[in-house]
Amino acid sequence: MTMIPTDRKYTREHDWVMIEDGVAILGITDHAQEALGDIVYVELPEVDSEIALGDDYTTVESVKAASPVASPVGGKVIEVNEALDETPELLNEDAYGQFIAKIEVSEIDEANLLTAEEYEALLAEEE
Repeated sequence: MTMIPTDRKYTREHDWVMIEDGVAILGITDHAQEALGDIVYVELPEVDSEIALGDDYTTVESVKAASPVASPVGGKVIEVNEALDETPELLNEDAYGQFIAKIEVSEIDEANLLTAEEYEALLAEEE
């Protein structure tokens, strides 16, 4: 199993979020990319669009399935990872090193975010 970075929080749906100066950096976990298989397309949100807490902000498509991803924060999209447009498989190669979007946070549900240790325990339960 890949080391789970401790510098971010996790969701039960296998996404990660890192908060820096009021900006949430969002991505999917190594477990998520492994479950999806070869990623062939990432639908990036529009910059300047508003995302509500819990709304789908992206869809990650693989050879197996299309998986909508819910945002663990609400706010305005300020940046997307344009490299994923051309090279979506970057998420397979380095799920923790590639973000999908950055959102200026207006709403966050800290209670539903897991620490790395809690996320590791969740993965152990699911095996």
